[in-house]
Amino acid sequence: MNAHAPEPPVHHGVDAAEEAAAMITAVGFPRMPGRVMMALIAAPAEGYSAADLADRLGISAAAVSGAVRYLQTIQVIRRVSRPDRRRDHYVIIPDTWYGLMTNNGPIYERLAAHIEAIGAEHDDDHAARGRAAEMAEFFRFMARRMPELVDEWEAFRAEHHPPA
Repeated sequence: MNAHAPEPPVHHGVDAAEEAAAMITAVGFPRMPGRVMMALIAAPAEGYSAADLADRLGISAAAVSGAVRYLQTIQVIRRVSRPDRRRDHYVIIPDTWYGLMTNNGPIYERLAAHIEAIGAEHDDDHAARGRAAEMAEFFRFMARRMPELVDEWEAFRAEHHPPA
């Protein structure tokens, strides 16, 4: 082995990351981006290169490429280049989680309006109107509560995890 070759990374939290990825996939998140995202949560501070991700997950370079492209598009990860490294690394963008959750407020409001329109088309079907009304009410509730939950989270985080 070359004395100058970097040691391969030690992968921690593999089983838990795979379980978490399976859970978010079950609720509609794409499978490969979910696996890559969870692997990056468990990554060392400098993140993982595409080759590291392929090694950790046992997937092809093409699968890594598609997953990181998706995760960059939804602004969950970023690519980090440094002059002292031959390969770019990928890292989770800090504080991205609650930003993703709260940015859905306008979508929840529009969805509620569309669902109400569905209900309005059912003058003679009280069950369909009722289902639509309850679902629209739920999405409006989420749109209204999400900013409050983020405020609560920020207060909790500031209290329990003050900046270093």
